[in-house]
Amino acid sequence: MSPRPDPSSPRSLARRLASRGRARVARADRLTLVAGVVAAASGVLVFAVAATVFAYHSTNHDEGVYLMQAAMLRSGQLELHAGALADAFHPWFFVEDGGRLYPKYSPVPAAMYAVSMALFGEPRVTLAAVAAGNAALVYLLGATVFDRRVGLAAAVLFAASPMAVASSAVFLPYAPTTFFNLCFAVAYLRSVRDESIAAAGVAGTAIGVAFFARPFTAVLFAAPFICHALVRVGVAVRDAGVLPLPLPGAVRRHGLTALLGTLFVGVTLAYNLRMTGSPLTFPYEAFAPMDGPGFGERRLLGHSADYTPELAARSNGYALWFLLTRWVAGGPIGSALALAGGALAARRWLSGRRAVGGVRGAGGSDAVDSAAPGDPRFERTAGLLVGGVAVSVAVGNLFFWGTHNALATLSDPTDGFVSQFGPFYHFDLLVPLSVFGGVAVAAAWRALPAVRRRLADALSPRSARAVVAVAVALALVTAGVAGAAAVSTPIERNAPLADKYETAYEPIEATEFDEDLVFIPTPYGEWQNHPFQSLRNDPGLDGEVVYALDRDPAEDFAVIDAYPDRDLYRYAYQGEWTPDPTRHVAPKLEPLDVREGARIEATTNVGVPDRVETAHVRVETVRGADGESTGTGGSTTGDDFARYVVDDPAGSLSVDWSIGPDGVRLAGAPNATVPFDPAGDEAIVTVTLVDPTGSTFTYRQEATVRAAEAGGDGDAEIGDAAGVEVVWPPERSVCRLVTECGTEGTYLPDDPDAHAEWVAFETDAEASADR
Repeated sequence: MSPRPDPSSPRSLARRLASRGRARVARADRLTLVAGVVAAASGVLVFAVAATVFAYHSTNHDEGVYLMQAAMLRSGQLELHAGALADAFHPWFFVEDGGRLYPKYSPVPAAMYAVSMALFGEPRVTLAAVAAGNAALVYLLGATVFDRRVGLAAAVLFAASPMAVASSAVFLPYAPTTFFNLCFAVAYLRSVRDESIAAAGVAGTAIGVAFFARPFTAVLFAAPFICHALVRVGVAVRDAGVLPLPLPGAVRRHGLTALLGTLFVGVTLAYNLRMTGSPLTFPYEAFAPMDGPGFGERRLLGHSADYTPELAARSNGYALWFLLTRWVAGGPIGSALALAGGALAARRWLSGRRAVGGVRGAGGSDAVDSAAPGDPRFERTAGLLVGGVAVSVAVGNLFFWGTHNALATLSDPTDGFVSQFGPFYHFDLLVPLSVFGGVAVAAAWRALPAVRRRLADALSPRSARAVVAVAVALALVTAGVAGAAAVSTPIERNAPLADKYETAYEPIEATEFDEDLVFIPTPYGEWQNHPFQSLRNDPGLDGEVVYALDRDPAEDFAVIDAYPDRDLYRYAYQGEWTPDPTRHVAPKLEPLDVREGARIEATTNVGVPDRVETAHVRVETVRGADGESTGTGGSTTGDDFARYVVDDPAGSLSVDWSIGPDGVRLAGAPNATVPFDPAGDEAIVTVTLVDPTGSTFTYRQEATVRAAEAGGDGDAEIGDAAGVEVVWPPERSVCRLVTECGTEGTYLPDDPDAHAEWVAFETDAEASADR
């Protein structure tokens, strides 16, 4: 029988240490693998939400800005060139400068979306990649500051945060900017810990790109690190003396980070110079000069506020409360974990005990930067920097009124953009909240064996294990339910939006366009992609379909003249367009053509119910741009309107009218000709039915007309024109009790359920050679 090896011998000790080392490496590898799975799952979840809940984008119409900008970058363009037609093709949040259109936002997020558009034909791939990258970087950050268990828990908390899911699933800049901020934080700390010049270079590049993407956001995130770098460089120079050569390691590393970061600041200023003509004028400032950081009067388009420090404190207080109670993983539970983790870390740092994360092995020894891995000094420094991000982001956002706007009604968390995406200007706060929450989770996990041993002293070992298992299960279930509820709430709030847009876009998606021009409505003013973000033009304004705003008659004719060989359509809908996702509209896509002749002879046939006693027929002309009547008088013989009355119409009514160079003529009203602006005007024909009680029902049609020379250039004067041009069919609507009801009364000829059974509205026109 061979003798048993001596456990105290050097060989046995070496074997045990090697075995423990292999086990530690295997455990670390498993944690890293699990973190990779978490990151991948985060990307898949975000892609699924983006492709379903936000299939047609969100109520934040900035998404269309970034997607349009991405398409422009793919085409090698920084701006659109629309010339005199700029107002007809003006996208939401684009600056108009002498026929040149450019976005108010930096091109960095758009460039990220352009990459996946070019590689996969699907920009949502970038959303998934950014979400996965952020989760992975939070893991690396937690592992760098503390250990891999903390990093894994932090990654889970970050990925499960409702604000991370919702904001990452839309084409907005907050998650992409955080990606570069996280790259900076991880690389900066690695450069300090490992004395790595390469990591310092990565840190400078990352924060430089983040500055180019969102300068204010990047500065707030980097502020604690900048302060640390300045102190470390100052200490290193002081200790090394005047003009130290070679330069101390801290000076070389932080100097490289600053140099590369400053280089991208220069790129940002160069971009400003190219777009706005001044390196210090950002495009967003050119769009709205009073929309930047600061107090006092702030204004964006028609919205303004007196942004005082008191209002800033109140707004940001609500934003932080909503974030901590609704938009972090588990809501209040997640916030409590972050608070507990921060307290645990602070207690260890103050007591001078070993690192929260445990020993990770020996490493470098740059005493100036406290760089040794596993050294409590490095953990304390790195942890304070991560915690400092929470302070700088929370305090810094007091100076920007955007949070006030996102809240809409301050104390109502279900109103405004905050109800759908959370307080997204504070997106970077998810980083320290997740990391310190991970500290608490990891500490609880490590405490389980000790708890079980103590219970075993009072109970049997089997009972102790059962108690611990039940406690862990209850904690997981509670956290899971709270987390699922927190994530599902914004998803459920946004989900009806996809149904609304799917209904609205149905006729457009059902049409195969081929060199067509579509006029689209302007429910929120003369902006493209606001609200119809999916109806975007190609950067050259020359795609298979070109979308133009339906505006003033003369301006519509200018667009038609610019695209003479395209088929025309008008996209319209019945109902009022509102941000409410539950309020749908009934859409239609109507083919148009331009009727041209010496005179256009038109006939309108309408249905009449039995109870109607009289019908009032009227024609007038109104300029579309300002709503003013073209004529100057008020007689029925042709200054600004003409009319006649039909008694006891039976079942239907036919109205004959015509458009010629002399004006719009209404048959049945002798010598009743109404002049119109030869450059472009609206000819409006109404038939108002009146019943014995005085109730009315009006058929209304508005035809876009202009006088034309023989060549059709629209420059003729009334009386000198060779003929007229009319966009046909007119816009038709049916209105109860009023004679004009906008889109609420849009006539839908192909939907028998949209109107009463007796409603009929047919109109036709033919060109005539006779004037």
